[in-house]
Formats: sequence, C-alpha cells, structure tokens
Amino acid sequence: MALNFPPTSRYALTPTTSFVRADGSMVTYLKRRFVPAPESFALLQWHRVVQGERLDNIAAKYLGDPEQFWRLCDANRALRPEELTETIGRPLRITLPEGIPGVPSA
Repeated sequence: MALNFPPTSRYALTPTTSFVRADGSMVTYLKRRFVPAPESFALLQWHRVVQGERLDNIAAKYLGDPEQFWRLCDANRALRPEELTETIGRPLRITLPEGIPGVPSA
C-alpha cells in the first residue's frame, strides 16, 4: 500500500516502509522525517509577529498557501506551530523552500 501526499505536503518526499504483523497483515508507514537546519534555507525576508496573528495567515501572505505553514516551522526550528506566534514581536524567517538557492546580496 502506497501513501500518497500532494507535492506541497511536508511528507511528499518522505519514504515509506512496511512491516508484517504476527497475524500476516501488512502495515505501511512513513519513515522519520528529519527537519533540515534553518540555516540551510535561503532567507527572503523577516516578519515580526503582531498581536492576534495566525501562522496560516502569515503563510498565505508570504508563501501564497496557508497550508504551507510547516515551511515557516522548518525555517524557524519550531516543533509546535503555535510557538511561532505566541510572542508578539518575534522575528520569523521567511525562506525559499529547501534546496532552492537564494541570490547573494539580493
């Protein structure tokens, strides 16, 4: 059984594996996804969190898709998405996707 995720999903490139239970049934699951170091992303700009802001709205504004909030989590080393908007004034890194180089001194 294959697990299919849309190309914009954080799990799209995550490999799967399977094991067979004692009863003979097979279970397919995702292998562990390792989050890249934030320094490996090309910085586009900074955003300062304001009161009442939501991460999905920030993702929509800068990335064009509210479901890409996970990219902001990766770029800012956040395990819990809500931690990115808990502190008013917190600077957030807005980056290109992993593997896409930025333009030096842009």
